[in-house]
Amino acid sequence: MVTRKQEKASSSANVNSTKTQAMQSENNNQSGINIQDLLEAGVHFGHLRSKWNPKMAPYIFMEKNGIHLIDLNKTAVKLDEAAAAIRSVARSGRKILFVATKKQAKEIVTECAKRVNMPYVTDRWLGGMLTNFATVRKSIKKMSSIDKMNADGTVTNMAKRERLMLQREREKLERMLGGINDLTRLPAAIFIVDIKKEHIAVAEAHKLGLTSFGIVDTNSDPQEVDFAIPGNDDATKSIAYICNIMTNAIEEGLNERKKSKDDVEESESVNTEQETETAN
Repeated sequence: MVTRKQEKASSSANVNSTKTQAMQSENNNQSGINIQDLLEAGVHFGHLRSKWNPKMAPYIFMEKNGIHLIDLNKTAVKLDEAAAAIRSVARSGRKILFVATKKQAKEIVTECAKRVNMPYVTDRWLGGMLTNFATVRKSIKKMSSIDKMNADGTVTNMAKRERLMLQREREKLERMLGGINDLTRLPAAIFIVDIKKEHIAVAEAHKLGLTSFGIVDTNSDPQEVDFAIPGNDDATKSIAYICNIMTNAIEEGLNERKKSKDDVEESESVNTEQETETAN
């Protein structure tokens, strides 16, 4: 249990390092991170002191009315690091899986994932969704086969009861697996909103060696993910702000990849023209 002296020492350390972190945060413009925006989004609000995880102590600025407040300078630094890393993953052309099953994050995450054409899970995390991916792919193929039956008119020849059962099964599969319908192989990374709630997803990602990114509130263990982003994982504005920063970084990575491909193709085209002229 942490004593009051230890809390004061931790608070003092946070105050002493504020200037250094503020200087670092000035360089965060590349990711579009602004301390004032973080403050207005309520990213600094943590959980009650009684629910805190001691491993989050380095990221806690102070306690007010029994609630821990997160140091936004540190959040800005960690968010910038995470954005740079996820940009690199996107630049490599590999997939990043978005995960958020809590009510206030579903719509936000779905919109962000669709914007960059990335897979997402927002209904319920099925145990083994990553570690038993082959079986999950079979369920996705089943959903595709039902769509094919609807398209070729096979369904119309079925009894009404069979059609209804098939329709319900299709809706259930769409709800649970619709976001990963186009995922043909394991993603390279996973971005999670509330790592405590999505602990099964975190464990599966860790087991498979996937790079993990996560919004980590004061009740969670930041060591559970590779890139922890200290912040409020309950407020809609906070979730939206962090998700947009990460999505923008992915978008930039994808654009850089496209530009790199275009440059290579242009270079090859010029070389071919030069060789043709030389031959003539």
